[in-house]
Amino acid sequence: MPAANLVSLEKVSKSYGVRILLDEVSLGVAEDDRIGIVGRNGDGKTTLMNLIAGREEPDSGRVARTRGLHLGYLDQRDELEDTHTVREVVLGGRADHEWAADATTREVVEVLLAGLALDRSVDGLSGGERRRCSLARLLLEPHDLMLLDEPTNHLDVEAVAWLARHLARRRTALVVVTHDRWFLDEVSTRTWEVHPAANGAGVVDTYDGGYAAFVLAKAERQRQAAASEQRRQNLMRKELAWLRRGPPARTSKPQFRIDAANALIADEPPPRDSMELQRFATQRLGKDVLDVEDVDLTRGDKQLLSHATWRLGPGDRVGVVGVNGAGKSSVLGLLAGRVEPQHGRVRTGRTVALAELTQQVLEVDPTARVLDTVEGVRRLTRTADGRDVSASSMLERFGFTGDKLTARLGDLSGGERRRFQLLRILLDEPNVLLLDEPTNDLDIDTLNVLEDFLDGWPGTLVVVSHDRYFLERVTDSTWALMGDGQLSMLPGGVEQYLEHRRRLPAPTGPEASTTATAPAPTTRAGSAEARAARKAMERAERQLAKLSEQEEKLHAEAAEKATDHVALADLSARLADLAAERETLEAEWLEAAELAE
Repeated sequence: MPAANLVSLEKVSKSYGVRILLDEVSLGVAEDDRIGIVGRNGDGKTTLMNLIAGREEPDSGRVARTRGLHLGYLDQRDELEDTHTVREVVLGGRADHEWAADATTREVVEVLLAGLALDRSVDGLSGGERRRCSLARLLLEPHDLMLLDEPTNHLDVEAVAWLARHLARRRTALVVVTHDRWFLDEVSTRTWEVHPAANGAGVVDTYDGGYAAFVLAKAERQRQAAASEQRRQNLMRKELAWLRRGPPARTSKPQFRIDAANALIADEPPPRDSMELQRFATQRLGKDVLDVEDVDLTRGDKQLLSHATWRLGPGDRVGVVGVNGAGKSSVLGLLAGRVEPQHGRVRTGRTVALAELTQQVLEVDPTARVLDTVEGVRRLTRTADGRDVSASSMLERFGFTGDKLTARLGDLSGGERRRFQLLRILLDEPNVLLLDEPTNDLDIDTLNVLEDFLDGWPGTLVVVSHDRYFLERVTDSTWALMGDGQLSMLPGGVEQYLEHRRRLPAPTGPEASTTATAPAPTTRAGSAEARAARKAMERAERQLAKLSEQEEKLHAEAAEKATDHVALADLSARLADLAAERETLEAEWLEAAELAE
């Protein structure tokens, strides 16, 4: 017997101005549902969530909710009281010994509020900290149905993985809007796609399964629709040919044949707006790109890098991970030349043309027009295949069609501003791209197009992102800031990083009672086992240092023999062996560290 619906939508319609976002939509959220909502920005995902929550009323149709429904909503705007403390808004003012006694509360606080003083005022918290407070408060309240609008914003890959596990354990019904496709696959068992129909009115298509199942099912639907359209086109061509060809002696044609041909022509669907990131010409990149040499980098009193050495070569596609505050954006600033090291240097190749997409929204005149601004940068751009493309054509390929071409920059949505910012960067034809959280504010359709563009990107790419799906999709290697002052390569990718983080001991110290870290048990510091473990750690550290020196020499040798494919194959094999040895040593170090605490 199917579970009862907590919320039911019956022929619901909702319009804004002349645009119909939802047109007679009928849906239901059952007690055991875990639904992911996907769709382009502006197509009505948040509007659908607001209708379910009762924050908006439909223009027509009916929304019914079960009596006594406990519904929790994580909005993109928080409702925290600035005059209250973190402890008050998240924990209801409970003392440490009260909230820490509950395992679930302790876990939520340790992960989402790590490093935040509980008695700190909400006023003055950053946007990311406020967001994590709102999410923690929601997770600590009992709900029959939770609506989550972009819950992974401001979370690093580790926190996203934890949130997916946490939600999987809960029995609460769930509806989530997110562009994080890995997260969607982990938490959802059904998918709703909100999109405009052929007539422009918004509809919702339903699919079983998470994101991967949705992509497969949608591809199959499109294949079937394409086959049907091909048959219709063939029939239309025959009818039109008959109309043109008729016998010379005939003065009129049968009306039913003419009606049939007209019906076929009228049924021709309008072309759907498409977005394509044009492959611009890219300047030639030599063998020397970016070399970080013996660099010390600090931010405030925190040491981010300590005698770190890192080399980026032509065509490298690198992802950088680490907890919030580990220094990922600072490393990008170091590569871009915006941040100066306290020691060491960053050497940039002579042929490098570098461009950086930062997390900050591009500062522009809000009254300036989209097309005028692009034409002010470059009216004609040479593409990779040698063609000249006008500014208006480039904008159309980036999704700026119709009245968006003449829209004011201040009126663009977050996703549109992000796309515009990327276009401005690519107009300079760089051969090195630094992308800091490029998926922010972009919908899944736009992400798919961006990934397709980066597949053909011939230069060097460095990406910092909490979006695991995007990171694994566009990069070839993963490097991590582990908190030891070094950039460490992870052959196992993001999963290896998460495993490393899971095995780290819980932090302890005098601040445990005032920050969001629950007290953890400690071992006897002076025991023989702890002393042996510390010696093992020192031994592993010495061996890791030697490995780093060997890897550096091999990388230098590879740069010198860039055209010798036989030598490069041998060097790659030796580097792979060293990487495997490093992984073993790091595992030994972690095991020893747990005993040495």
